[in-house]
Amino acid sequence: MAQQRWVRLSLDKPHSTACVLGTELALDVSGSAPVGATSFDVWGTAGVNRYIVHNGETLKIPSCVPRWPLKTNIEAIITMDARSTKVNSDKVRISYYKDNGKGPMAQALLYLTCVEISLDVDTSRSGIVNRRAKDKKNWTWGPEGKGAILLVNCDRDCPGAKGMDNQDLKVESYTDLKDMSQMIVTAYGPATIFDDYQLVLHVSASDHDKVQVFHAKGGKQLQHYNHVLGSGKHSYVVECDGFQENIFYVEGLAFPDVNFSGLVSFHVTLLEKPSEEMPDVPIFNDTVVFRVAPWIMTPNTLQPIAVYICSVKFNDDFVAAVSKLTVKAGCKLIICPEQENRQDRWIQDEMEIGYVQAPHKGFPVVFDSPRNGTLKDFPFKAVLGPDFGYVARDPGNNKIGSSLDSFGNLEVSPPVTVGGKQYPLGRILLGSYFPSFKGNCMVKVVRDFLYAQKVQPPVELYSDWLVVGHVDEFLTFVPAPDRKGYRLLLASPTACYQLLKVKEQEGHGEALMFEGVKKKQQLSIKKILSDQDLRNNNNYYQKCIDWNRDILKQELGLSEEDIIDVPQLFTRNSRNGKAVAYFPDLVNMLVLGKYLGIPKPFGPVIHEQCCLEEEVRRLLEPLGLSCTFIDDFETYHVKLGEIHCGTNVRRKPFSFKWWNVIP
Repeated sequence: MAQQRWVRLSLDKPHSTACVLGTELALDVSGSAPVGATSFDVWGTAGVNRYIVHNGETLKIPSCVPRWPLKTNIEAIITMDARSTKVNSDKVRISYYKDNGKGPMAQALLYLTCVEISLDVDTSRSGIVNRRAKDKKNWTWGPEGKGAILLVNCDRDCPGAKGMDNQDLKVESYTDLKDMSQMIVTAYGPATIFDDYQLVLHVSASDHDKVQVFHAKGGKQLQHYNHVLGSGKHSYVVECDGFQENIFYVEGLAFPDVNFSGLVSFHVTLLEKPSEEMPDVPIFNDTVVFRVAPWIMTPNTLQPIAVYICSVKFNDDFVAAVSKLTVKAGCKLIICPEQENRQDRWIQDEMEIGYVQAPHKGFPVVFDSPRNGTLKDFPFKAVLGPDFGYVARDPGNNKIGSSLDSFGNLEVSPPVTVGGKQYPLGRILLGSYFPSFKGNCMVKVVRDFLYAQKVQPPVELYSDWLVVGHVDEFLTFVPAPDRKGYRLLLASPTACYQLLKVKEQEGHGEALMFEGVKKKQQLSIKKILSDQDLRNNNNYYQKCIDWNRDILKQELGLSEEDIIDVPQLFTRNSRNGKAVAYFPDLVNMLVLGKYLGIPKPFGPVIHEQCCLEEEVRRLLEPLGLSCTFIDDFETYHVKLGEIHCGTNVRRKPFSFKWWNVIP
């Protein structure tokens, strides 16, 4: 439905007004009628379309214009099809009649100037601004959805800059402009018409701190891009010379969050100046809506691009082994040196690498966790850069942090379908406490942020039964050529006991666990199986994992055929009674396509082969996966972490576009 404006008429003197192309003027026929008038007619110049709305029916007035009865349920509608070349070049006349009088008893004359005013953005999500699109003020999801998209400009394109690109009030580089979304204000009409009207671009009061807008004014040099909206500026007067398109560049300042839906509205309003003494009056408004692109996580099933690892004391062999694996997988290895990590090796816990995407641009974004070990400066100082963004959430001084705030406790599933509902970007997985009692959970500001992104609805699991408390200690996903394209791997004490029992029955009960590990007591299969305390503890840990198994099956739409139980034992920590891995945690692996970097378990050696390694190969190699077992015992395992904890991966984004999701 076209935008409509109510226009009052005068019998005393002619009035003039601007008519915006594509809008309707509803003339106040009854309110202007003289006393005693019973009918009227409408005449207009050639550029004016005239309609009568009578009893809810719109009728185009024929050339042989009849008189219309003057009733309260009758309206006269005016539209124009082309911009005026001169001010007041068209006009409309309303003539009033008394009973059957031949001549009019009074007339109201209205001069019209048709102007074109439009606020346009990329509503079709094609990467190109759509001109004069309809229904611009509504943003909809899905393949048939409409609405523009905005990136948080959180990278650092300009060399030497201290912060992110959206932390200043200027455009630092031409590459910076490419991260922004275009918005075009069109203002066409006779130049002198804008002496009596003012065009104002403004942002909703609630959104001025969520965006910044720059006006490409006067040239293509960077100094001509002026900051005009956002960061405290609510409105901007657009200068009009009668034939003009004003190009604006919009950048996001904030991601969707608990108090921000991600939707931002911009408006262009045409104001009429009635007199010098009175304030301007709005006569036309055009509105567009952007949605700020969410931060998106990438699962193990996506192609690896780069692996991050810390070089610390005595882990040279570990770094070398991971380096060989990255060569096989065809991805880059990025090493954080000792002077930057200061012996903090847990790079998985410090950050999570995701991405943002708009139709015209996308780039990776590192999410800096609130754990703040000695690696705390690495994401901002070393990862943030050209086309590599940064985001963080500060829990504040009142938050007493727990290990569940580290991002080993933050994973994401591959795409899943649950009860007919599709999650084409997967679902975020994060660890929390068991529902029956109060324990540790991820800090609220991070959880709120993750939920607010909408496109990967989180699933909360029970991980607080572990000393470290991270979901990556008992689960991971690996790619597979069949079924859903992946398998969920779950750590399984039951599977481990079954394996060891079989080996004992085969006559290998004296085979030793931890052969070749310094300062570690070697234990036979028979000794492990006879340790009743260990058995009882692992029965409990299996129940904790099974609780999560049920949640994962329900929330991710998995069946038992989608799950592989990987043998694993845990032991009880003497200080707090929670669990730690008894031998290097096999599911805490590095997944690089088909190449897996798995913690070397140092299981019982039977026929010159570690039986745990042999079992993992039996489970995974039929899926086309290549298993490389890496010794992380002294450098990671004894410090309560494994390979996944000590590495981080940047992956290729989904080919699926997030705006096609239906939340």
